[in-house]
Amino acid sequence: MKLETLPSAPAQPTLRKPRWRAPALGVLIVALGGGAWFALQARQPAAASAPTAQGPDAKKAPPVYELARADVAAIAAGELSINMPLSGSLAPLTQATVKSKVSGQVLETSAQEGMNVAAGQVLARLDQADQKARLAQQQAALDEANARLAMAIKNNANSAALLAQKFISQNAYDTTDNSVALARASVRAAQAQVELARIAVNDTLIRAPLAGVVSKRHVQAGDKLSPDMPAFSIVNLHQLTLEAQVPASDIPRVKVGQEVRFRVDGYPGRSFLGKVARINPTTETGSRGMLVYISVDNADSALRGGMFAKGSITTQKSASHPLLPLAALRKDKEIDVVYVVEAGKVVSRPVTLGLRNDDEGMVEVTGGLEHGARVITARLDAVKPGSQVKLSEPPAKVSAVPAAPAAPKG
Repeated sequence: MKLETLPSAPAQPTLRKPRWRAPALGVLIVALGGGAWFALQARQPAAASAPTAQGPDAKKAPPVYELARADVAAIAAGELSINMPLSGSLAPLTQATVKSKVSGQVLETSAQEGMNVAAGQVLARLDQADQKARLAQQQAALDEANARLAMAIKNNANSAALLAQKFISQNAYDTTDNSVALARASVRAAQAQVELARIAVNDTLIRAPLAGVVSKRHVQAGDKLSPDMPAFSIVNLHQLTLEAQVPASDIPRVKVGQEVRFRVDGYPGRSFLGKVARINPTTETGSRGMLVYISVDNADSALRGGMFAKGSITTQKSASHPLLPLAALRKDKEIDVVYVVEAGKVVSRPVTLGLRNDDEGMVEVTGGLEHGARVITARLDAVKPGSQVKLSEPPAKVSAVPAAPAAPKG
């Protein structure tokens, strides 16, 4: 069998990849890895040095709270009082209605409403004709009585001489002696009548019985006056009385001598002072209130009778102690404490309290707090004992300031 040899296909050239690329790629990978390793090694010292600068156990610095002026108060010493409201009207302590003592026609008046008058000053003049005539009549009667007395004395002297010579009896002498006594009595009676007539003449001049201000003139020139008719009304404004009603339930709190502070319409920026002088022992008809009489010194005559006053009685008053705003008071296990700022840090201090005034928002501190201490009055949840704080500006001082008289209850 002959085997024929077939012609073979033309040979294809073999493509061979260059052998240098694989080593180059490996070198590149090794170079990149080495660069990353060197970069990592370079960062490790820096990272390791950071804890060394701050410390491995370093803590955050505590926050410092800034307090406003309204958040802190500087404590000052003062007196704290408890007040009870009242109201009433003012009346002059001394006043008088001048009346005519004799009858007569008014010739002239020299005083009018609103004028200041002195004690003894002539306010009006009456016609004196009738009074002077009566004075002359009584003077004549006195002269007659003196004449009778002189005659009786002379007769008595003669009777004494006759009795010594036994020309008359003892009874006759006693009669003449008795006539002398009767004549002397008549003289004294006539002198009294003359004095009354003189007083009547003087009473035709109507005078002011006290120094003060004329509040009412009841007569005019030409009017006819009779005894006990009112002529003028005079009030003395240097001393006034404030008559105020106080509920009977509050009377035990009121004592003579307690201080009263009040205001009146017309003087909005001024308060006046007084003291309890008397307390009425019975309640007013138709009410459960009792009148309290308050003495008011009115040296400058600013107040007038009939003005309506609103104020309060100081029923309790403390000695001078540090005064704390109630807003600064806190409780720590049933103990009263305050937060005090000392050397930039908040410190809790227990305090002992005294008199308390809720109306003024103040309380007396009898122990645990000194004058000048700076206390926190605001409720700041983040600020606690031990907190670091700083003040933006000096705190305002706290002291007892007399409050404006409160309006009466009811």
